[in-house]
Amino acid sequence: MKWKESDFNTGISNVNAVLIYGPDAGLVDELCESAIEKLEIEKDNLLAVDANNLRDKQDAVFAESCSPSMFGGRKAVIISNAGDSDTKIISELVTSTSLCATVIVTAGDLRVGSLRKLFEDGKNIAAIACYTDDSKTLEALIHKELSASAGIRQVTPDAMSYMLSHMGGDRGITRSFLQKIAIYVSDKHVVELEDVEKCLPDTSATSADDYLYSLTAGHINQTMVALDRLIYSGADANMLVRMLYNHFSKLLTAVVDGQLPKLFWKVADKFRSAVKIWPEEEIVNVLSKLNDLEKLIRTSGMQPEILIRDFSLKLSVRAAKLALKRRK
Repeated sequence: MKWKESDFNTGISNVNAVLIYGPDAGLVDELCESAIEKLEIEKDNLLAVDANNLRDKQDAVFAESCSPSMFGGRKAVIISNAGDSDTKIISELVTSTSLCATVIVTAGDLRVGSLRKLFEDGKNIAAIACYTDDSKTLEALIHKELSASAGIRQVTPDAMSYMLSHMGGDRGITRSFLQKIAIYVSDKHVVELEDVEKCLPDTSATSADDYLYSLTAGHINQTMVALDRLIYSGADANMLVRMLYNHFSKLLTAVVDGQLPKLFWKVADKFRSAVKIWPEEEIVNVLSKLNDLEKLIRTSGMQPEILIRDFSLKLSVRAAKLALKRRK
């Protein structure tokens, strides 16, 4: 079955297994934790294994999944970082007539392949995709988190525009950021632009803007200088990949639909330039390569800083070439 988040909230107790996947790693983690909470899984009834070790630990996983709990209550098995190469083992597990545990499989941004097909077409199992928030869902999340229940009476338009330009790539990071804002403005109950700027994560907002918008506009030197600042300030490579994915997703929407998202005024011109120079097929290719880069960072053993620098340089050079081609 293909699930939406509402289906997940009401149906997680009624399935043998669920696949939670997508580019928003924060939302994947959030739903996984939510499943454990809704199923009321105690620590002693939970087994977690990384898919990279699944083959070696297959017997232990099957034994744990197909035996009743010694402590009473439900059992759950979490298989993380799964991919199509793990489909055979996972299929044998989730279709076993002896299954006693709820199996929760998590993954990154999966293409339509054997693992997704297993969960989308199977009986008593389901799949839910965790895509990065678009401007509509992000604005709804901001209003929900910064509402009267959090003591917030107003979010100014400038503050909202700024947040929509800087968040959305990772649900976990977004929620953490919004919680920080709510605490920061608890004495005045109004969120203004300067509050948002002061509450940004350790990564400099200015450097993040310079990096993302300079890159897609083809400003090579500005891109690499901004990236240097981000890395120096301690920015995580995986976070940078998610920021890039979110940024290129917004760019793709603007190119396809012809409608610009809500933009902070300082970055609007560069984004408009990017919309003019990046064709749809090029953006789709970049999004695919970003998925590959995230896997490479996680599994290759190479220095993440080297990988993100090389990728960023090549992308900014490509943008510069696209811009030059358009001017001719």
